Amino acid sequence: MKNIGYLILLLITQISCTQTKSMSITELTPQHLENAVLIDVRTPEEYAEGHLDNAVNINWYDENFMNEFKTVEKDKTIYVYCKKGGRSASAAEMLNSAGYTEVIDLQGGYDALKVKN
Repeated sequence: MKNIGYLILLLITQISCTQTKSMSITELTPQHLENAVLIDVRTPEEYAEGHLDNAVNINWYDENFMNEFKTVEKDKTIYVYCKKGGRSASAAEMLNSAGYTEVIDLQGGYDALKVKN
């Protein structure tokens, strides 16, 4: 019975450690981006139609998606966004699984910014 308690505690700890952080894209400020990397995971065509200033386009659908992050330090804050939030959530989970420690999914995506503006 004691072992079951330890197992449950271990599982809770694992889940809480790998939980993806998120915030609304409409709350993003220039101060957030100081010493951070901003990644747009949409396709190059979507990116060309409009994107956030200083965003780097790394296409989620590209088979070399993770290779594009080799030059990004694992302890660097990374903000990811897409059109509505689905691809960025998946990308954030993948980056967390790969050992990146501060990945923030910008919920609502680029479309939420267009609505706000």
